[in-house]
Amino acid sequence: MKITKHPLFYFIGITIYLFLKFKWLYVFKHLFRNPKTRKVNPKYHQNVYKNSNKTLVSVVKGDNIYSMLKEGIELIGGLDKIDIKGKSVLIKPNIVNRYPSPANTNPYVIKAIIKLLQEYGASKILVGDMSAIFALPTKKNAIKSGFWEVIQDEDIQFVSFEDRGWVEVDIPEGRFIKKAIVSEVLYEVDKIINVPVIKTHGYATYTISLKNFIGAVHAKQRPYFIAPDYWEEIVAELTAAYTPHLNIIDGTRIIIKGGPTKGKIAEPNLIIVTGDRIAADIVGLSVIKAFGEWERISNKDVWAQRQIKRAIELRLGVSGPSELKIVSKCQCADKSEFEELIQKIHQYSNVS
Repeated sequence: MKITKHPLFYFIGITIYLFLKFKWLYVFKHLFRNPKTRKVNPKYHQNVYKNSNKTLVSVVKGDNIYSMLKEGIELIGGLDKIDIKGKSVLIKPNIVNRYPSPANTNPYVIKAIIKLLQEYGASKILVGDMSAIFALPTKKNAIKSGFWEVIQDEDIQFVSFEDRGWVEVDIPEGRFIKKAIVSEVLYEVDKIINVPVIKTHGYATYTISLKNFIGAVHAKQRPYFIAPDYWEEIVAELTAAYTPHLNIIDGTRIIIKGGPTKGKIAEPNLIIVTGDRIAADIVGLSVIKAFGEWERISNKDVWAQRQIKRAIELRLGVSGPSELKIVSKCQCADKSEFEELIQKIHQYSNVS
């Protein structure tokens, strides 16, 4: 008999945990007090990184993160396509807790993105996220996991979403939610760059581009407080509240079993770049599947993953392999391992 998990169990459990950790402020502010919000219309825009109506995804392997990043973006059309010059840009990494990469996005990937945005003339650059409720505050995690040093070196503004205001966005096609409460910062900047890390996840099966947005959602709307048995579907529905302009996937060090904080680690040294969140997850899932360690991914078609299926229903990106084109480049002298991985990515994503 299947045991259905009730949101109340999670609410009580997390509340008790926070009290025991003497985090009274977070219990009251984020779990018991309704946030003040203002309603906004969702910002939708088309993916500009296409060729012959096919969404482009680049996969680059190397040893120099900045070089990999630059080539990955150039392979799909370049940063000029999203008109960065003179614009404010939010970089949204994964800072779930205090642990180093790959529990969180590699800070040196963020450093490389900041450098590139500065070169292209961004007027203002912010780095922002909200950690898991039990791991707050986010700033403390940014310091312990290495982000703070990178951000301070580059004189960049860091934003803890829990310390800022919230906006309300309608999700008219939602089955589990009809409105999302998300950070106001998403609606104050001109451009958003989504920078997740590839990880397996004990509850949501995996976390890459779609799941990374949960860090911008108010604590009371975390999936386990809504319908714990439908994590994946809720992730996709909440993600409908915004559209990133670019997705840069950290595949330098990844979790291929367990997760999202601790698990079996692999080091494929990849950067994946695309304008489409579903495409990003399909390629990232194919990378995880290539290692064959996580049965919930290894034994299932990547297009059949529940996050993917619901995201396709909501028209958040590509709907099938025929709409996708993978372009790749290896910057290493020995390309054999990379070529084998690319073959597996094509095989598991069903992209010819």
